Amino acid sequence: MTRTVSWLIAITGVGLWLLASGFVLFAVVVMREPVPAVEPADGIVVLTGGDQRIREGAVLLERGLSRRLLITGVNTHTRLQDIAGLRQLPEWQLTCCVDLGYTALDTSGNAEEAGAWARRLHYRSLIVVTSSYHMPRSLVEMARELPETRVLAHPVQPPSFKSGDWWLSPGTLRILLSEYIKLIPATARLVGARLLSRSPTTGFVAVPGDRTTDTAGRPR
Repeated sequence: MTRTVSWLIAITGVGLWLLASGFVLFAVVVMREPVPAVEPADGIVVLTGGDQRIREGAVLLERGLSRRLLITGVNTHTRLQDIAGLRQLPEWQLTCCVDLGYTALDTSGNAEEAGAWARRLHYRSLIVVTSSYHMPRSLVEMARELPETRVLAHPVQPPSFKSGDWWLSPGTLRILLSEYIKLIPATARLVGARLLSRSPTTGFVAVPGDRTTDTAGRPR
């Protein structure tokens, strides 16, 4: 066996070990009990993918944590009246403060749709509502689209998820693995965008329970 082949085998082994370790860390983090956002923000963005997310976003709006709610990636046949059936929002709040976005087809599209919405309304902070396993990739895409916007994570745990012994549930394991694989290129695109940016970004992501700092490490 040549020295070059030995090096290739070693590098491949290290790469596989890093991927496996990263997946375990990802799974442990997203399977924790969700910590909801409690700080107010200019807007709320709900990424479609389940009625639970929409209900949670409506609850945040009712509680006064934000002025306006965007539900992004909505089916073209969905109307505000359908949303009202999921959560009994007052008529005035539904008509004045809830927007539906129909253009997004994936998480990257969700971020683009949310970015256009936030820039149009001059919002500088957002609460993002999505499933716990989907939150890391959503935050990465939001950071790439809105580098100067403060983002607060409000994850929700799908009822079908088995929080204990998740590695023994084929369905849960399949979803986690699929999401982890999608997270890797999304993170690579974010890193590439930051490296190619001519001006240093001042954006940051605030995760509930963490101390919020800017990109220089200063408390905000």
